[in-house]
Amino acid sequence: MTEQRVALVTEGNKGIGLEIARQLAQAGVHVVIGARDDERARVAVEELTQQGPSVDSVRIDLDDLSTVAPAADEIRSRHGRLDILVNNAGIFDFADAAPSEASIDAVRHVMEINFIGALAVTQAVLPLLREAPGARIVNVSSSLGSLALNGDPESNYYAQRYIGYNASKAALNMLTIQLNEELKGTGIVVNSVSPGFVKTDLTGYGDMTPEEGAAARATALEGAASGGFFEPDGTTPW
Repeated sequence: MTEQRVALVTEGNKGIGLEIARQLAQAGVHVVIGARDDERARVAVEELTQQGPSVDSVRIDLDDLSTVAPAADEIRSRHGRLDILVNNAGIFDFADAAPSEASIDAVRHVMEINFIGALAVTQAVLPLLREAPGARIVNVSSSLGSLALNGDPESNYYAQRYIGYNASKAALNMLTIQLNEELKGTGIVVNSVSPGFVKTDLTGYGDMTPEEGAAARATALEGAASGGFFEPDGTTPW
């Protein structure tokens, strides 16, 4: 069993997830990369271990929730506990759109991955988090999940009407709020983070790098606050 803190980063093999994994590992945390693609996981582990950090991987496919419990069992077998969960895995479907036009299949799929998947992973590893002192859960959300910003005509996000994606991130924020209340007194800190408009293979464009977007995790992972919605420059309104 490792004496290091142990973190699970879902979809930690690319984009923001890989950068979060890198920054955690460089801070001395043992990182478990959750990935559905074994080859991508292998490449990510190899890349990070060449730089010195302590990293391994488990298979988690949020399109196949039967992979979640075995991943939690594997983490228990290898490490005995989990100190940090980063629910980073998420998708965007280009058939998503405004409510009158969105593909119902696309909306359902996005909700299943971005919200139901995160909930399933959280439930599976919560016993491991309870065994670690000062554990943390970080839900990688989006400013598009902010009801306040979606309803503000002056907001840059006001016209970004993707009912499936936006609703999935709003639901993820509700998970943060309810977990924070449920876990009060346990020492487990729960926060949402909004990385900002990061260019990844999810979006294809953006005005921030994954390195800049991953910076939002610092407040959520190192600060004492719980039950917040943080972004690189401060906080995001619910």
